[in-house]
Amino acid sequence: MSHPHHPAEPETAGAPASAELLPADRATTLAGFDRDGRDEEGQHSPVGRLAATVERLRREVREAQAEADGRALLELAKGILVERLGCGPAQAARQLAELTEQAGMTPLEFAVEVINQASRDRLSEVTTAFLANTAGGTDATGQAAAGSSAVRLRAAESGALAAHDAQAVAESLMEHALRPLGAEAVAIWALGGDGSLTLAGSAGFSVAEAGRWRYVPPGVATVARRGLGERGENWIGCLSETGLPSIGQHQHPDGGRAAVPAGTGGRMHGVLEIVWPAPLEPQSPQIVRQVEALAELCAHTLETSAPQHADADWRPAVLPDVAELMDLADGLHDPALVLVPHLDAAGELVDFRIHHVNSHFLDPSGRPRGVVNGSLLLEAYPMAAGESELFGQIERVYATGEPFRAQRVRLTALVDEVPLAAVADISVSRHGGCVLLIWRTENETARLASLLQHAQRLGRIGGFEENLLTGEITWNVQLYSLYGKSPASGPIPLEDLSAHAHPDDAVVIGRFLRTVLHHRRPASAAFRLLRPDGVTRHIRVVAEPELDSDGRLFVVRGAYQDISAHHWTEVALAATRDQLAHSEQQAVERNRLALQLQHAIMPPAQAPLAAPGLRVAVRYRPAETQHLVGGDWYDAVVLPSRLVLLCVGDVAGHGIDAATSMVVLRNALRGLAVTGAGPAQLLSWLNMVAHHLTGSITATAVCGLYDPEHRTLRWARAGHLPPVLVRAGEASPLPLVKGLLLGAVPEATYEEHEVQLAVEDTLLMYTDGLIERRDRSVEESLTQLLVAARTVPPTLEQQLDRLLTYSKSDTDDDTCIVGVRVA
Repeated sequence: MSHPHHPAEPETAGAPASAELLPADRATTLAGFDRDGRDEEGQHSPVGRLAATVERLRREVREAQAEADGRALLELAKGILVERLGCGPAQAARQLAELTEQAGMTPLEFAVEVINQASRDRLSEVTTAFLANTAGGTDATGQAAAGSSAVRLRAAESGALAAHDAQAVAESLMEHALRPLGAEAVAIWALGGDGSLTLAGSAGFSVAEAGRWRYVPPGVATVARRGLGERGENWIGCLSETGLPSIGQHQHPDGGRAAVPAGTGGRMHGVLEIVWPAPLEPQSPQIVRQVEALAELCAHTLETSAPQHADADWRPAVLPDVAELMDLADGLHDPALVLVPHLDAAGELVDFRIHHVNSHFLDPSGRPRGVVNGSLLLEAYPMAAGESELFGQIERVYATGEPFRAQRVRLTALVDEVPLAAVADISVSRHGGCVLLIWRTENETARLASLLQHAQRLGRIGGFEENLLTGEITWNVQLYSLYGKSPASGPIPLEDLSAHAHPDDAVVIGRFLRTVLHHRRPASAAFRLLRPDGVTRHIRVVAEPELDSDGRLFVVRGAYQDISAHHWTEVALAATRDQLAHSEQQAVERNRLALQLQHAIMPPAQAPLAAPGLRVAVRYRPAETQHLVGGDWYDAVVLPSRLVLLCVGDVAGHGIDAATSMVVLRNALRGLAVTGAGPAQLLSWLNMVAHHLTGSITATAVCGLYDPEHRTLRWARAGHLPPVLVRAGEASPLPLVKGLLLGAVPEATYEEHEVQLAVEDTLLMYTDGLIERRDRSVEESLTQLLVAARTVPPTLEQQLDRLLTYSKSDTDDDTCIVGVRVA
């Protein structure tokens, strides 16, 4: 059916009447039958005919509803023309039809244009901008053209204004404005005065789901509560990524959401939450403004109606009006202000008017209550918008209903252009359409006194004042505690101080009293206080005399401090220092003794050894740090058999024990060598000495016997680095024969090797202190030694000195080198 004044008008956007505009799953009717009642095989059946009838009736209902909504907009546009042109309804209808034809628009689109031009409200701004940016195009979902979007918004407004509650508004918004945007469901939340959220209306959710979400207590984080926060948090691309619960979360866990605050006049009345079935891409500013305009429609509905529920326990409590709030403020013992919102001509919140102040109100700058009462908040306290953000917090409390409390907030007032400030504890809460601001101004003197009392308690300090003219003495509570006395026993005069101190401190106290009372100069003294409970405390007293106008001693003020902990700490530190000095002296003596013993046995430089056809030189470099005196040793001696004993060793460890063990092994090897045994047998016997006779020490050694007549060297090693042979400008280590370090096992056998030497050959025997590095392997360090040994200076001594000079060792260990050159 069509209206007389708009024949053949198209169906409105947002109310589809054909299968092409329905979702795919709605293209067929119930139980798998098509619109003609045929089943999957194309046959008619009674059930199929019934399903087709139900579907036809649904389409007719939607068409009738869309036609009614369109008729309401057309009638509103005709009413505007009647008022503007001063004509009757019939003439306005004809004028509307003529203008529509001239504009080349549909009657509904032209009617919405007339309404937008006449109203100039938020919806008109949104639709005008949307038309300007998307003329001839489609919106973000690609489902409706720009003109249809404007019609859709006005149709939604018409349905919302005609609705009697938020539930009807939700259904109207879903049908006319949100489903064409691809939305699946919508929820309208009412914000309670305590910060709770109540589901005032919904569409697209099951009855059971809406029942489960009818009430959200204060403080529970949900998508709707997130919408009350910052503006950038209103649009959610995917619900599952937020981790927040929300209505319908199990049906569309990965769908997009929009939670837009619904408010008017600076006050939040609730939240409009929209659900999309799939993840939501970032929306254009035009779509965002459309949704914000719909949220404003919801705010008007929430402002004028309360949500209805079957259970009365879920209804928000009735909040007191201004008169009741004034009575409440007058009953408080703290300064309180009743604030009412102050709106501009556009209905926007710009300030709060101080409607009432109670009898306990104290202005920070000392102004009378009458001056503050009735003024605007930012006029009375202009700094509230800046330094403490107090005004912003009051705005938020008024908008959301969530109370705000803070301590030590700075309040600043301008009096004669001079800023006067105070510090106060703040409490802000909303009651109905008003705000109650309570502050408790902090007493600076009391605060400083409290801080001083805490400092005295923590520092164990007690203060006193003694009037020498009147004899009046004042002690604080902490001083009584230091003396171990009760306040009822009374204070003690300064002159009687010696009677409560240790007898050995009488001279110190007498000198202190003469300086203060006789010479009238400040003084301090430390003494031992004997308390009535038998406890002795170490006390420091400081006193300062004060003279009157005639130069007479008038008052003595001072303080006692318990320094017992400090005294005993100093005693402990002194004892520790003495013990440390004694330990250091012992260590120095032990190291000096070890060094003397080492140098007595092995001087750093030894006179050349007289042997036929052989040049022998030795070098010993002690550790740079004296406490690292080690057990390196060497020996080169001509035996009775005319053989030359050459050996180098290293005892594990440092200090006096290593030095004495080194002496034992060196002398033992000398004594064993006169037996005529070979190097392998000598090391086997030396291993028994190290294991059984020296406290199970461990050591490494290399031992050689040189025969000057045949120029042969027989040698063996016990865990030591092999000697290096330098011949014709090339340096190479001798074969690595087997041999366990000394002292590791009770008995050990060692492998012996013989090498034939030639004239001008140089043999180097050394300890690991010559080559060892922390950052390199022994093989790498040995390679560097071989490179350095290739250079052969004229004399053997120069060659050994050069090796010590260019040694790259970094372990700060002892170093021994024995050099042999065949002549």
